[in-house]
Amino acid sequence: MSRLDKKQVRKDVKQVLQKALQPKDSYIQNSAMIAEQLYIDKDWNSAACIGITLSNFPEADTYEVIEQAWRERKKVAVPKCHPENKKLEFRELLSFDQLETVYFGLREPIQAQTKLVQSNEIDLLFVPGLAFRLDGFRLGYGGGYYDRFLSKYTGKTISLAFDSQILSGIPVESHDMPVSKIITPSRVIHCVE
Repeated sequence: MSRLDKKQVRKDVKQVLQKALQPKDSYIQNSAMIAEQLYIDKDWNSAACIGITLSNFPEADTYEVIEQAWRERKKVAVPKCHPENKKLEFRELLSFDQLETVYFGLREPIQAQTKLVQSNEIDLLFVPGLAFRLDGFRLGYGGGYYDRFLSKYTGKTISLAFDSQILSGIPVESHDMPVSKIITPSRVIHCVE
């Protein structure tokens, strides 16, 4: 599949999500159903440190998940992107006050206020995506940051997704890395054990 085709698939998926998650109550309810399933998952319960993105609509809400992690005394690490080399690093977040808004409205940790977390410290990594296959492969946002990070990461991986994000026709390229598990409002999909 060409870059142009992937760009079109991304656009189509975003439109489907925008419609599926309206009104806002639907988005809140579906995000809560995903979180409920997550909090009883063994990988969540055994993780002392999580690596998790800061969600942007229409992604499943991760702010509540981060707050729950803090309540459970888990270490929370959030990503900082470095566009100059397309690398991703994770930094410990103790408060939402340690965030700044960067390009495209994304929120990232303020480097001067946060501490670097090494990849081998992260027990459970939450991997974002626009669409997912049942075998754990995903259509990301096109930057390749997570595939680069995943190629060196050895811990457990998980994605939070709405049911409308599970698709069969996503192409896989040689550099793509699958996630181990996907949690949706209706099910837990075990992709790679």
